[in-house]
Amino acid sequence: MSALVAGLNRRFSLNFQERFLIAFLVLFAAAVRFINLGRPNELVFDEVYYVDGARDYLNSGVELDKGAAEFVVHPPLGKWAIALGIQLFGDNPFGWRFSAAVIGVLSVLLVYLIAQKLFSSFFLSFVATALMTLDGLHLVMSRTALLDIFLSFLLLLSFYLLITNRYWLMGITLGLALATKWSAVYVVVALGIFLLIRQRHVIKTVLQCALLPFAVYLVSWIGWFLSDKGWSRNYSSNPFVSWYHYHREILNFHTGLTTEHSYEANAWNWLILGRPTSFFYATPKNCGSASCSQEVLAIGTPLLWWIGLISLFVTIGYFIYRRERSAGLILMFWLASYLPWLAFPDRTMFFFYAIAFQPFMILGITYVLQKLLENPETRAIRQKYSLGVLTLIFLCFLYFFPLFVGGVMNYSDWYARMWFANWI
Repeated sequence: MSALVAGLNRRFSLNFQERFLIAFLVLFAAAVRFINLGRPNELVFDEVYYVDGARDYLNSGVELDKGAAEFVVHPPLGKWAIALGIQLFGDNPFGWRFSAAVIGVLSVLLVYLIAQKLFSSFFLSFVATALMTLDGLHLVMSRTALLDIFLSFLLLLSFYLLITNRYWLMGITLGLALATKWSAVYVVVALGIFLLIRQRHVIKTVLQCALLPFAVYLVSWIGWFLSDKGWSRNYSSNPFVSWYHYHREILNFHTGLTTEHSYEANAWNWLILGRPTSFFYATPKNCGSASCSQEVLAIGTPLLWWIGLISLFVTIGYFIYRRERSAGLILMFWLASYLPWLAFPDRTMFFFYAIAFQPFMILGITYVLQKLLENPETRAIRQKYSLGVLTLIFLCFLYFFPLFVGGVMNYSDWYARMWFANWI
């Protein structure tokens, strides 16, 4: 009996330590996302469009331009999420970005839950959660009122529902992802094919991966249907014909978008951080130095992303060799969110779109680490090396941290972080 009690006490102590460590990571993630969330104290990059759209949704239920119908090219859900923050905290920088920060923290916690389910290892789950917390791109997107962090979270949530076999709920989250950005459609198609092969039930798969997501997507446009002010709303006496016409014009826009932009980046260079996106840059005066810089740069933590690139090819190799389900699912979400962009080399695109697959890159790194720890004889020493690499990633994160959060620094310090000319 005493041995049993001692064993239970040890297990309780271990559970407490594990929960404490994960709680610490989540609290750290929350701190770096919410502290000074209102900095910069102005709209940055495409916030000018999405915050304006959120204001319109609160006031009119549709997006307007000086009271007239405005043509917009993204579905409503992400802007409704931004509007929630404005409703709660006011039309100010903190209110604009509040919802993105909340979703960013929830994404960190969700990665932990997914890693526990996939790898059944606290060490690997801890590493995955830490990597998610220490990625600069995820931090920047969690502090900016853009749509992509919501898309990333909903795809990650769909992944969690997939691995827990809750396919009907997954259909709902897929519809919510589509209602945020159309690029979710590639994951929807990939999942439909996967479930069709897995379930061998056409009707059920069509319901879960087509009709249910479409129904959720349709409902997300309820403000447009209830109003007579939305763009193309009165194109036809039949509102569904008008809605179809609107979507045809949106499709024409997306397929024909070739406007030059100084920070555009072809998808082939995303994984090597070839051209990060500068969301904000200023040269503050009276900053304690003759010349200062303040920037919000959407860039991944370099060491982490370069390890991620290697992990992609290693994960592909393991999947070809072993056909492991975990590797296949990670690759399905990762590549479905990435490869389609390679098919449109002339389209204007930006590095920060990579946030859609960033969580699956983290899971890919964790999967490779799992393979490195398979041998019991070398596991202990390799865990120590892994923690050493994690420490280096943490130091890299700290070095670039001012660029992630719009910190003011000497120009020379800012320039020292511009490791490549294309980062400027």
